[in-house]
Amino acid sequence: MSKRNFYITTTLPYINSDPHIGFAAEIIKADVIARYQTQCGAKVFFNTGTDEHGLKIYQKAQEAKMPIQEYCDMYSEKFRPLKEKLNLSYTNFIRTTDKNHVKAAQEFWRRCEANDDIYKKNYSVKYCVGCEMEKTDSDLVDGRCPLHPKAELEIIEEENYFFRFSKYQAKLLALYESKKDFVLPAHRLKEVKNFIESGLQDFSISRLKSKMPHGIAVPGDDTQVMYVWFDALVNYISCLGWPESEANKEGDYKKYWPGLQVCGKDNLRPQSAMWQAMLMSAGLPNSEQILVFGFLTINGQKISKSAGNSVDPYELADKYGSDAVRYYLLSEMSPFEDGDYSEEKFQLRYNADLANGLGNLSARVSNLLEKNEIETGLKVNLEGELFLDTSKAFEKAMAEYQFNDALQIIWNTIKLCDEHLSKTTPWKLTDKKEIAEILKPLSQNILNIAYLLEPFIPESSKKIQAQFSALNIKKGDILFPRL
Repeated sequence: MSKRNFYITTTLPYINSDPHIGFAAEIIKADVIARYQTQCGAKVFFNTGTDEHGLKIYQKAQEAKMPIQEYCDMYSEKFRPLKEKLNLSYTNFIRTTDKNHVKAAQEFWRRCEANDDIYKKNYSVKYCVGCEMEKTDSDLVDGRCPLHPKAELEIIEEENYFFRFSKYQAKLLALYESKKDFVLPAHRLKEVKNFIESGLQDFSISRLKSKMPHGIAVPGDDTQVMYVWFDALVNYISCLGWPESEANKEGDYKKYWPGLQVCGKDNLRPQSAMWQAMLMSAGLPNSEQILVFGFLTINGQKISKSAGNSVDPYELADKYGSDAVRYYLLSEMSPFEDGDYSEEKFQLRYNADLANGLGNLSARVSNLLEKNEIETGLKVNLEGELFLDTSKAFEKAMAEYQFNDALQIIWNTIKLCDEHLSKTTPWKLTDKKEIAEILKPLSQNILNIAYLLEPFIPESSKKIQAQFSALNIKKGDILFPRL
């Protein structure tokens, strides 16, 4: 019997500077979903990569006095080591400068053009280079983009191609009405619905090549290149081999599209409105679902390259280990709301939950089993009487993508195990049978806990599973040394 297919993709980070912890938080959440789906029996296609076109990347390459492709190659490579450092399971890494993506973006353009959704006109607009998006006065605070308040807005006055976004107002609202959970959380769906109900304006999808030469050539017009959003969004299907695999039932596009997309709240409109209208225009199925995560902040301020308050995920992983970084970013804050990062809170949670919680419980129980030479031979059993309520509550939290709640459920079980161990004091007993009656159910719970934790802290989970599924359980190395 073939496995069901599941597709998930992150947004593609711009390569105008090094990776920061905000993107690390996004891709770790996506990784948990991908690993959980694999654990549930799905065959997963997990896409990420780098977005390499647009004005700010062109400007950064000029500042660095580097050829644009050389700059893109250098910065794209800075993102690849995240896979090892954060223990990610993605199966595909796409670059928007890849030849196959360029061809796909041009074919997508042709299909929209054939549907009479692309036209040319002169216009003048305020433009935020940080967002790579046009801004109306209602989008601005004191005349500046609220997401990039230090950056001066560009004024673009030229003749470009436009996409008939306004044509898709009714169809977009119908899509949201037919799929009540198309965008999660619900308040983000309400936000984008309000935006669309207020009236849609057609948006520019090209730039003059003479002013901004770094972009994908517009089919049939050598004087224009594609606007970065129009090009980059196509990566969600070009990574699946579209359009070549479109007619092939065994191709990745047919197997996996439509899929789940994850993004930050600053990507709400492009992902859930612009991209969906573009798909409708090209005659392709809409995305399956959009998850819109909150921002990571420091002292209430969004962590970003432009704000200069970035935290290096590589340094953090080197210092604490990938599992500790993953656990903190998943447990400390709600995935759909903003969460504040501090290293002090990181260390407190590390010691309380990992060192003194999971690590300590595993060490105490395994030490007593080894000391008393008790054989176990356990297998994961989530349906057992002692664990059924925990596994059901965990599954519900995961179905709602509430990663922090899912972890809290597990840590409540760890606390109960600790309390039971302290109450029964098996280290004071001498009867091996009596000791085994206490330790075996605890060992089963620890094995089950480790299995559920595999999508979250995969390295430690696998170590605990190997340890507690052995016939003769040994204490082993300390998983999380106290800080």
